[in-house]
Amino acid sequence: MSAQLFFKMVAATFMAFVTFVGGLFGGPKPKDICMIAHRGYSGRYHQNTELAFSKAAKHGSGGAETDIRMTKDGVFVCNHNPTVILKDGTELSVKDSTYEELTAQPLRNQKGFQKVYLCTFRRYLEVMKENNMICFVELKDDYTDDQVKEIFNLVEEVYDLSKCILQSFEFDNLIKARELFPDLPIMLTYGMDDSNYERCFEYGFSIDADYQCATEEMVKEFHDRGLEVALYTANDIFALSYCRSLGVDYIESDMF
Repeated sequence: MSAQLFFKMVAATFMAFVTFVGGLFGGPKPKDICMIAHRGYSGRYHQNTELAFSKAAKHGSGGAETDIRMTKDGVFVCNHNPTVILKDGTELSVKDSTYEELTAQPLRNQKGFQKVYLCTFRRYLEVMKENNMICFVELKDDYTDDQVKEIFNLVEEVYDLSKCILQSFEFDNLIKARELFPDLPIMLTYGMDDSNYERCFEYGFSIDADYQCATEEMVKEFHDRGLEVALYTANDIFALSYCRSLGVDYIESDMF
């Protein structure tokens, strides 16, 4: 983290406190920003599990982000890494294993003693629908046209396409999805080492950026075009205050 960003974060935290105090006495209220639970409430519960998604709803999150991979037998599941580690320590590749093999025993729980299993994308959507939450869906790896159709046809079947935002680092995934689902909200996932976010403007894509590379100018460029901005992953009060100070639409967090 640069010294410049650090001082911006401290200044934003101070201003957030001033705004809060002013609000107590009738001052202007800060912009209402939707908080997105990153991989569910992953700061407290095992990430990308039904438990983490359900707890995010109880925690008051407006939505939950998840990562989609496909098993050997064509089941879409929620998992960030290419592999899963089962309770006995067995590590299995998602794409090279069947859903039955991947759920033959619970996952090794990194956040407690609850018994948790690999969550299907369908079950994630059901939890989101039950709690009227926004879905942030990140596609991992490359997908064929038919697979992208299957993923978002499932969204339409179980929930609502307008409540789902597709995200991906892979620009080709986004273009493919836009051609197949013109009304699907889409965001480029943008990291510290990435460049040329301006290509989003040609296609009308919004952006989900690492908060450490976000600037007021970037946010303004998207908002001036009617596009949305999400920032990830604000896990302390300084990062959260900085994200809020930029006036973004969504903030992803493991904790808030």
